[in-house]
Amino acid sequence: MSRIGKLPIALPKGVEVKVSDDNVLTVKGPKGELTQQVNPAITMKVEDGQLHFERATESREHRSLHGLYRALANNMVIGVSEGFKTVQEVIGVGYKVQAQGQVLEMDLGYSHKIFMELAPEIKVETVTEKGKNPIITMTSCNKEVLGMAAAKIRSLRKPEPYKGKGIRFQGEVVRKKAGKAAAK
Repeated sequence: MSRIGKLPIALPKGVEVKVSDDNVLTVKGPKGELTQQVNPAITMKVEDGQLHFERATESREHRSLHGLYRALANNMVIGVSEGFKTVQEVIGVGYKVQAQGQVLEMDLGYSHKIFMELAPEIKVETVTEKGKNPIITMTSCNKEVLGMAAAKIRSLRKPEPYKGKGIRFQGEVVRKKAGKAAAK
């Protein structure tokens, strides 16, 4: 039995779960609504305020899908009840970030500014204090979309190992390398 797949998902107050006949899971809560198409080999049941997953056979594919869909559903329940948040720091002289609605305007040391339009379910805020590094804070109920957007932003200017300049997640440790030794 899958260790992850066999665990039930507790449904907090205010979260509604619907399972349609064509195996589409819909989770609705105070932060939003998410849907996920589930493989027909996995069956879902809502009993006593908990969501249970079962698989059709013990084949390798069905065992892996069992844990996958349980984890996806758990992220959906957490997302619509609490939400997800990522915080990124922009480190570098002259690097600037500004949010205008769903568009993030970034000046990252290139010859041009970078404009990135974010998905509608993502809320973005930027904080730029004098003498401190700009901070990008994104929140969403959809963990997958939020993670992809954060990874895309980080890929625009990855932290480099010599001075540590670039975009990094808050709390991320960048191992620095020693520069060239002085010639004798």
